[in-house]
Amino acid sequence: MTECYQRSFDFPACKSRKVQVDFDGGEVTSDAGALLIRQADRKLRLTENLRQELNDPRRQASCDHQQLELLRQRIYGLALGYEDLNDHETLRKDVALQTAAQTDHELASASTLCRWENRADRETAWVIAELMVELFIRSYRKAPEELILDFDATDDAVHGKQEGRFFHGYYDHYCFLPLYVFCGDHLLVSYLRPSNIDGARHAWAVLSLLVKRFRKTWPDVKIIFRGDSGFCRWRMLRWCENNGVYYITGLAKNSRLNGMAKPLLDRASRQYGKTDQKQRLFGRIRYAAQTWDRERPVIVKAEHAEQGSNPRYVVTNLTGDPQELYDKVYCARGEMENRIKEQQLDLFADRTSCTKWWANQFRLMLSGLAYLLLEAIRRLGLKGTELAQAQCGTIRLKLLKIGAVIRRNSRRVYFHLSSACPYRGLFFRVAHRLSTA
Repeated sequence: MTECYQRSFDFPACKSRKVQVDFDGGEVTSDAGALLIRQADRKLRLTENLRQELNDPRRQASCDHQQLELLRQRIYGLALGYEDLNDHETLRKDVALQTAAQTDHELASASTLCRWENRADRETAWVIAELMVELFIRSYRKAPEELILDFDATDDAVHGKQEGRFFHGYYDHYCFLPLYVFCGDHLLVSYLRPSNIDGARHAWAVLSLLVKRFRKTWPDVKIIFRGDSGFCRWRMLRWCENNGVYYITGLAKNSRLNGMAKPLLDRASRQYGKTDQKQRLFGRIRYAAQTWDRERPVIVKAEHAEQGSNPRYVVTNLTGDPQELYDKVYCARGEMENRIKEQQLDLFADRTSCTKWWANQFRLMLSGLAYLLLEAIRRLGLKGTELAQAQCGTIRLKLLKIGAVIRRNSRRVYFHLSSACPYRGLFFRVAHRLSTA
């Protein structure tokens, strides 16, 4: 029996013009912005450095895809918005991604990428962790005067029998509890942990390693450790004091703290009663929990509004005006929440669905590496533009998800982008800055 294959379809006319659709357009992509990701990678030398440091136990003569190609395929894919390995069954044929990965043949299949991820081990995680810190250090042309290290933990829900899964009472589901460390917008640490631990577990060791590495390059840099009340541990604070590190962390309120701050709380209440306007008063007290080694200075925020009293406490060894320290230093840590959201929502750091622990740690770090490329586009390419403060999802939508017709011959690869692209000028500006910055 003869099989018929339809080649085109006629749609209703538009202004007396015939509308016909076929699939003879040649090589077309929706990800022409992959070239910008490649530019950022060339600038940072991210995947090239990883290739040199990561071990590849495969028999190279039998490999169709080298490790550098696998790294670029997976990291660029995450940056472009492809969260699952299954996406690569079709993405591997995309000429834009092939060009960005600097190859002219089909990229690796989902099964190849899966085997590659499951070979990850502790050494793999350590190499990537070191690279993240080294990239941060190289981003400075001269020694910074001050570094504020933001620590925070978040939940990473699991939906299977992954190694290391536990139920977390606060989040009310089975999850991991990854630890993130940022300095400004730069990701320093993405460390996967089981959720049956204290939220501050291993933060002290991570802080110690970071401080020693930064002081090796910048001996006189001022380092500030910043975290919420979940990281207020007296041994960690004492380590900071003994090693010349400043700290500013939240302190969970309790009846004793409220009693010590009662004069300030009462004054805020009286002023609210007189003015019927929200009151925010600041002061200092010295406090030590029963388990602490000694008293430490605590900033008190006595807030009274329509809902009643709402005190907050922050322990710090920084000197200065209490309100300025609270509003401009401590509260600024909230910006880190946006960076974590970028990791989880825009770069799919929560896709830790592998059975093995180290494969999931590897996935978390791959998302972090994809973030570093997009952050480089934002920091180097978009500075002073309308997208200078844009989140990763917005950068992807405006500059990466651009349709193009691609033509290849033996000498050149042509990307023909839409003449109506609203960000064509910005696209060229970013490409130029990443090539010369």
